Amino acid sequence: MDIIKYELSKNQYIQEKHEKKQIYLHHTAGNGSAKNTIDWWNSNVDRIATAYVIDADGTILQAFDDKYWAYHLGLKPEVFKMFDAPFYWLDKISIGIEVCNWGYLTKKKDGFYNYVGKRINDNEVTELDKPFKGFKYWHSYTDAQLKSIRQLLTFLCDKYGIDETFTNSFDIDASAVFGCPGIYTHNSVRKDKSDVYPHPKLVDILNNL
Repeated sequence: MDIIKYELSKNQYIQEKHEKKQIYLHHTAGNGSAKNTIDWWNSNVDRIATAYVIDADGTILQAFDDKYWAYHLGLKPEVFKMFDAPFYWLDKISIGIEVCNWGYLTKKKDGFYNYVGKRINDNEVTELDKPFKGFKYWHSYTDAQLKSIRQLLTFLCDKYGIDETFTNSFDIDASAVFGCPGIYTHNSVRKDKSDVYPHPKLVDILNNL
């Protein structure tokens, strides 16, 4: 597995070391360019980023050293209140992995479209057995991305001793909110997010690390 450093400016993430207990999977809801994603993060002052971004061709870019952190979860106090849990910036104890992908799609007479009105090739569409977050059609994670996800998750879990357990957490997950070790999705801590979605091949990977 090759990891290419494409670093954010140092003021775009927080250079504090924290124990890493969790990994969160995201997708960009954007095009297939990991470089463009990191360049966009560099263009604002929000310090929103993930340590890793996986390109459509499976290339893994590292935006900053994974021992540090940035605001990749957008945590809301009401989620913690659901479980009577104290609010905590889980961003500090977690590593974010962003996958370049458009997310949900809408089917029209002439094909499939993403949320900004761009048509997606039919061979890049995944149809789920049942709708997820109200959508049945999604932009497919590429086989190259799926391979990189597996390799990167295994590498990070070994590096930090993170439990490889995945609890099918495509919805709010108490274990995630309480900071329990494991692999999660952005859905685990945000009701209003849909990344990542339960692509069958991805679910198989997560259940068989």
